[in-house]
Amino acid sequence: MRTRFPPSPTGMLHVGGLRTALYSFLVAKQTKGEFLLRIEDTDQAREVAGSVDAIVRGMEWAGLTVDEGVMMIDGVISEKGTRGPYHQSKRLPIYRKYVDQLLASGDVYPCFCTAERLEKMRNDQAARHVAPMYDRLCTKLSTEDIAAKIAAGEKHVIRMKVPHTETITFNDDIRGELSFKGHTIDDQVLLKSDGFPTYHMAHVVDDHLMDIDIVTRGEEWLSSLPKHLLLFRYLGWSPPRYAHVPLLFNKDKSKLSKRQNSVSVDEYIEKGYLPEAMINFLAMLGWNDGTTQELFSMDDLIEKFSLERVQKSGAIFDIEKLDWLQGQWMRTIPLDDFVARIRPLVEENYPEAASDKDFTKKAALIQERITFFKEAPDMLGYFYKEPTVSMNLIASKKQKIEAADVPRLIKILIETLDAISEKYWNEASIEAAIRAAMEKESVKLGQLLWPLRAILTGREYSPGAFEVAAVLGKGVTMKRLLTSAKEDL
Repeated sequence: MRTRFPPSPTGMLHVGGLRTALYSFLVAKQTKGEFLLRIEDTDQAREVAGSVDAIVRGMEWAGLTVDEGVMMIDGVISEKGTRGPYHQSKRLPIYRKYVDQLLASGDVYPCFCTAERLEKMRNDQAARHVAPMYDRLCTKLSTEDIAAKIAAGEKHVIRMKVPHTETITFNDDIRGELSFKGHTIDDQVLLKSDGFPTYHMAHVVDDHLMDIDIVTRGEEWLSSLPKHLLLFRYLGWSPPRYAHVPLLFNKDKSKLSKRQNSVSVDEYIEKGYLPEAMINFLAMLGWNDGTTQELFSMDDLIEKFSLERVQKSGAIFDIEKLDWLQGQWMRTIPLDDFVARIRPLVEENYPEAASDKDFTKKAALIQERITFFKEAPDMLGYFYKEPTVSMNLIASKKQKIEAADVPRLIKILIETLDAISEKYWNEASIEAAIRAAMEKESVKLGQLLWPLRAILTGREYSPGAFEVAAVLGKGVTMKRLLTSAKEDL
């Protein structure tokens, strides 16, 4: 199947747009089809410089490889394919051709109403509590009147003529059967006075000429569906399939907005999210495969995704779930790759890390706990700089450690660990020695591990005490314990 993603270059790539693009991409890939990127830039006044670059860059980052249309080739935004141009602003003669065809068939008509008249009309309708719709004044103009106005250079638009007595039905791939009564559908503007088509005209023409099999888009376009179905009929074409995906909401059920969440893909890239985590997260916003599986690679999604399992109701954009997925995907990175990603960041803060032969061992300790690469310098800092330790950190209500107990516990740790020779200094030996001391001194394991970990790392949360002590080595471990024993914490 041929599918497409047709963003407007009015800003950065939105996460909701990326989800729609992902669904289209998955349908194309699981049917061995093609995925197109088309730029819908007919609203020139709202275009934002750099938007196309941001859209293409975001798609590439997410792994949504474009087969046809607008793409980056050798670092330059280019077009590839036989059905272009793929920027709608370059296709104006094509749209004009089909507008003229519709004028000839009588399915559309010129409208000369001024902005002032239209505003007054809408205000009057609002005062009467009537749904705002064009009143069709210009359908009463004679052929001679129309010709005269055009000859005089009067500005006008082209509107479609909707059959008010008809009910339009359609079977949406997500929503099922839909019905729209003709008298509730406005006579949509198809061609603006500046010669540019509206979305409605351009979408229908382009999706037909580009052989699009299914249109996946947000549910906010549902009300436009009957207009598009009518246009396909007027032009003598069969419509594609349609799938209207649910909206994204904040946790408070309000529509997703930058007031509560970042909404541009660039922001998530900058924050350090992995594309695997973002794609996994977006795929599950409104879809599941009916199992308890939560981690989906792109290959998994291509195999298992189906529009039939996309829900109709809105999906909650839960940043906590995204962060959890981010952590899960960090764990899947091969250790060598993980080391390569974090080492430069750690070296910026601790230059000695560049020559640290044990860096891989230290990195391995944090991979199970890290969420973002940028956290690595802070999480590994205690390996390169002696931490600051306070009694508030060592004493723990949870472990039932009172401040008065701390000196004795540190003394037990010093005597226990000092008895281990350098030759046998490893995680297993350290654990065995401390467990033996626990039995001998009648203390709980946590009452030894908590102070040891706190003194070695200076952190409330860190890898386990056995692992940290083993990687730090006996010399550093004993030095930090002896320092804490001498200080008035």
